[in-house]
Amino acid sequence: MRNAWDIIKELEATNSRLEKEAIILREAEDQNDLFFEGLRFALDPMITFGVKQVDEKQPNDGLGVAWGHFRETLVDLQNREVTGNLARDILDHLKDKSFTDQWNYWYRRILIKDLRCGLSDKTVNKVVEKKYADYIVPTFTCQLAHDSANHEGKLAGKKLVEVKLDGVRVITVVWPDGRVLQFSRNGKELVNFEHIKQELALNANTFTEPMVLDGEVMSSSFQDLMKQVHRKDNVAASDAVLWLFDILPLRAFESGIFNMIQKDRSSWLHDWYNNKLNKSMAYVRCLDQAIVDLDTAEGQNLFRMYNKSAIENNYEGIMIKDPQAPYECKRTASWLKLKPFIEVSLEVTDVEEGTGRNVGRLGALVCEGNDDSRHIRVNVGSGFSDDDRNTFWNSRSDVLGRIVEVRADAITQNQDGSYSLRFPRFLSFRGFENGEKI
Repeated sequence: MRNAWDIIKELEATNSRLEKEAIILREAEDQNDLFFEGLRFALDPMITFGVKQVDEKQPNDGLGVAWGHFRETLVDLQNREVTGNLARDILDHLKDKSFTDQWNYWYRRILIKDLRCGLSDKTVNKVVEKKYADYIVPTFTCQLAHDSANHEGKLAGKKLVEVKLDGVRVITVVWPDGRVLQFSRNGKELVNFEHIKQELALNANTFTEPMVLDGEVMSSSFQDLMKQVHRKDNVAASDAVLWLFDILPLRAFESGIFNMIQKDRSSWLHDWYNNKLNKSMAYVRCLDQAIVDLDTAEGQNLFRMYNKSAIENNYEGIMIKDPQAPYECKRTASWLKLKPFIEVSLEVTDVEEGTGRNVGRLGALVCEGNDDSRHIRVNVGSGFSDDDRNTFWNSRSDVLGRIVEVRADAITQNQDGSYSLRFPRFLSFRGFENGEKI
């Protein structure tokens, strides 16, 4: 049987996806159980080890560390039975005892959750899912929404509506023993909201089994929040608040579906939050929701008022949910997002050449102007056809000074106090001469 670290070297040496798949298939056919067990520890996002730094080994081989012994350490780290200085000392000991390649290319990369050979869970599963199901790596997926503009027929009947928050999606797993982990929607562990995790840990024993709390972390500044999400030092996320909007058991989340309907899950979540907690929480809250019947004039009017209120209060839009639908770990029309937009008229002050496939033609229009006493400066690089990019670049001297209509999700404020636009898209020019608005 090939050594796992030699296989990682082989995978690292090729950029070909087909060659990587052939290597994985070869090991599956050879029933290399040890290799695939290691892949699961490394690639399953729900398995974490709580170690921040793992040093490489210098080129002086030890006697080697058997997989069974290393695996016991992985399980102890995963269950947080070994932490802090003791964990560090154990890993240092294992590092010294390992072969250099065994540690640097295999054991260390499992611990840091990065095999560094261009291998993902999707690649592994594509190869093994039909004939070698025992080697499948669990994937991390949560429920995602479709754009309501593409599902207008779904905007009927009774719907649960809530504001769409402008923050970071966070999947929180709470174990009854007090362990709390948080992940991004793509399964990347989040470690910078410790104050939120501590509050949940104090209330973990209100659950009888591991639970998933689905929500969004909000901060006073969206841009500041983005900077803190994955920062490893100088973290300043103490004003972040987790707003919860769904709940389900971890076992159901891992299976990909929870058949309790949305209306009942929402009631369960709010009942837990309002009646079951041991201690009140300052940094964890439940998102308000309302039921509207879109088949009635009253429901349509309430829906419009809810949407109007969301826009006026600077939310990203509203979410429209089917109260009878289960939680499904995929993108589904059971959740629809309705996002408002703004349109701003700005002057083109510069024209930038594109990169990549847009070299030699328009990349972006640099636009400036005032809107409601706010001076906006933004690069508008989307919304153009290929013909637009060629035409505007070739006549760029005529484009300068024109008034352009820009559609965006929102006006944002930069750290220096200036303003920009989130997701700006070119709509059209206004007027026929420089500076002309019509």
